[in-house]
Amino acid sequence: MIVAVLLASLGTAIAAALLVRRRKQSVVDPRTELVHQVAALEIAGRGAAESLRRQAEIDARSAGHDALLGFETESRASDEQLAVRALEAERRSLELERRAQQIAGRAAAMATREQELGERDAETRAHQAEIEQAKRMARTVLERIAGERAEEIRQQLTDEWLEQARAAAADRLRRIEAGANDAEHGRTAKRIMTIAVQRFQGHYLTERLLTNLPIAAGSLPLIADDGRLQIIEQVSHVTLTPSETGDSIRLEGQDSFGREIARRAIHRFGKGGVKTSDAQQICEAIAGDLEREVMELGQRAFKELAIPRAHADIVKLVGKLNYRTSYTQNQWKHAIEAAFLCGMMASELGLDVKLARRAALMHDIGKALTHEIDGSHAVIGADLARKLGESEVVANAIGAHHTDEPFNSAYAFLVAAADAMSGARPGARRQQDENYAERIEGLERIGRGYQGVERVHAVHGGREVRIYVQERRISDERAVEMSSEIARKISDELTFPGQIKVTVVREVVAESVAR
Repeated sequence: MIVAVLLASLGTAIAAALLVRRRKQSVVDPRTELVHQVAALEIAGRGAAESLRRQAEIDARSAGHDALLGFETESRASDEQLAVRALEAERRSLELERRAQQIAGRAAAMATREQELGERDAETRAHQAEIEQAKRMARTVLERIAGERAEEIRQQLTDEWLEQARAAAADRLRRIEAGANDAEHGRTAKRIMTIAVQRFQGHYLTERLLTNLPIAAGSLPLIADDGRLQIIEQVSHVTLTPSETGDSIRLEGQDSFGREIARRAIHRFGKGGVKTSDAQQICEAIAGDLEREVMELGQRAFKELAIPRAHADIVKLVGKLNYRTSYTQNQWKHAIEAAFLCGMMASELGLDVKLARRAALMHDIGKALTHEIDGSHAVIGADLARKLGESEVVANAIGAHHTDEPFNSAYAFLVAAADAMSGARPGARRQQDENYAERIEGLERIGRGYQGVERVHAVHGGREVRIYVQERRISDERAVEMSSEIARKISDELTFPGQIKVTVVREVVAESVAR
């Protein structure tokens, strides 16, 4: 709008200028012409100013009118919102009042309920007191009629029940022992073990772990100079002692895994070309390679037996058994062999084959830790199996296969039998003549330590000991007890593979003389 006013003013000025120009053309006097031009410009300016003033007034009135309309609109909207909020507040007030009335009603109901409960409790206590009083009176009357006190009668009943329980337990034990000694059971067990042995076919040749490691002539300086022997000892935790002739090195240590590290390091250093600065790194690399081989051996054992893999630590211990021997028998191969035998016997008995294999495979894992933890390898293995999440059936079979724990399942008996079968088969284990003689002497010494014994003989290569007793001093019942006692004492005092049969012989000799 202001632009329009300016254009109108400009047009007026131009018209005035044209008018002045025309007058100039008609009037010759220049001063008169100038006066007319100034007057025309003044008239044009006054007109433009008046137009601007009027337009400003119009714009101001229009803006005021628009502002007033906006204010009225906002005011009406605010009034409507206030009205809505007032209604909402009134509704909430009514709701709160209603809830307050409900709460007050519930509180009154609860108070009434509590009062009723209190009255019922009082009635219940009164009834209980009456019942107790009646019981005491009845007890007094019964004691007077019976002529004995209730405590005495209770003790008599308890003693009778205990005696009955002991008698029942003794009768059950006799039945179990009678069944265990049944020849038919023995024949069935032998048949099952024979079937398992005949079905199993394995590789029986094994490598022997050497204590004295022979080395090539002249290679001792390559192994022992510049502290290399000490580096091998530090990594393998095995003491290495070169012989005086320099043709062998003695490996001293209970850790068969460390002895294998030392053996490989000695073989590597004996080839030459190893710098002293690289000796530590080479020994650690050998240890790392052996760790991987051990894990692969453990995984291979589980795969061959087709059983689910166990905890990584157990798999590693199974692999480490490859570097552990018992009477020269490789324990990794022994564990797999025992697992197959145990699974076959479980199959004949209708038991879980995989569970039996699993328990037998792990039964000697404690032997991989006997150089670190004191105690029986069976107990060590059972504790570790429980700690690493194996089932109680498996853990008990591990701990019971040398009777360190009671047999809690049929699988424990099967594992013990499979262990004995694998260790006792011909060619499985070799031992020195001195150890054999010591075992024979120990068997005969234990047998002679009982009264009434005439003579003792260890037969079948120490697998059986026969004790001949005096018929007049030892009864048949005592002979049975003596066989069990001698068997337990042999298990406690001697170390031997497999099992040893104890036979007590009581002969009745009738003599007469013909004249």
